[in-house]
Amino acid sequence: MLRTHWMYCYLTTYYHSVRRNNMNIKTAKVGFLGAGNMARAIAGGLVGKEIVLSANIAASDISSDALKAFEQATRGGMGVSSNVDLVKQSDIIVFAVKPYHAGDVCAAIKDAVSKDKLIVTICAGLTTESYEKKLGEGIRVVRVMPNTPALVGLGSTAIAGGKYATPEDVKTVELMFKAVGVTISVTEDKLDLVTGFTGSGPAYFFYFAEAMIEAAVSMGLDMEQATTMATQLMYGAGKLAMDSPLSLSQLRRNVTTPNGTTEAGLKQFEEGDMKELVFNCIKAATDRSTELSKLN
Repeated sequence: MLRTHWMYCYLTTYYHSVRRNNMNIKTAKVGFLGAGNMARAIAGGLVGKEIVLSANIAASDISSDALKAFEQATRGGMGVSSNVDLVKQSDIIVFAVKPYHAGDVCAAIKDAVSKDKLIVTICAGLTTESYEKKLGEGIRVVRVMPNTPALVGLGSTAIAGGKYATPEDVKTVELMFKAVGVTISVTEDKLDLVTGFTGSGPAYFFYFAEAMIEAAVSMGLDMEQATTMATQLMYGAGKLAMDSPLSLSQLRRNVTTPNGTTEAGLKQFEEGDMKELVFNCIKAATDRSTELSKLN
C-alpha cells in the first residue's frame, strides 16, 4: 500500500512537471514587464502571427501611454499597472524593462514567481544566473538577445536557456521570437558575441549607409536622392540575400564584372583592409558587452 502511494505521488509529480515544461504557447498567458517599443513589437507579432491569443497577452508599465500603445499593438491585450498582478496571472513572464531596473523588479515580484512559470529576459547584459539568484532556486530562465529590426518583424534573435530551463522552454521561446524574425539557439557564453555582432549590427549598416550618402552628396546628388537610393539599396540587397539560394560570396561575384566598376570599388575596401576593420568593430562591441555583463 505504501509503495502504491509512493508511486502515485511520483507519477503525479512527474505529470505536472511534464505538463509544466511542455507549455502550450497557444493557450499560455504571456505577460510583459514593461510596455516599451520592443515589448509592443514582440507582443504584436505574437498576436499578428496567431501564436498567442490577444486575450492571453498583457503588460505592466508605469506609463499609461505605453499601456494604451500596447493594447493597440496587440489588438486588445491587457494593460495593468501592477507588476505583481501581471506575474500572478501569467505563465510566461517577459522582462522588457531597462537592465538597471531589473533587480528592483525581481525583488518586487519574487514572492509571485513559482517554478511553473517561465521567465524570459531581453535585458542586455543580465545573465540567467542573476535572475535565478534573485528569483529563487529552480526558476526557469531563458535569455534572449533580439535586435531593433524586430520592431518591423525582421529581427535576428539569439536564445540561450539557463540552468533550469528545459529544451522545451527554449523551443517555446524560439517560437515566440520567430513572430518578429529569425532565431538561433546558442549557449549563453555566446550571447556577448551575438550582442556585438547582430545586437549592435543595425548601427553598423546605418553608419555604412550614412557614409555612402555623404560620398554621393559630395559628388553631386542631393541629400534626399542619396538617402532614398541608399535606404532602398540596404533593403533590396538584404531581401535579395535572404531570398536567393546563392551564397553571399556568389551574389557579390555576380555583381562584380572583371575590370568593371564594382571591382574598382571593392579594391578600395581590400586596400583599406575592411575585413580587419569589421573584425575590430565586432570584437570591441563584444568585449564591451562582456564588461557590462560583469558589472551587472
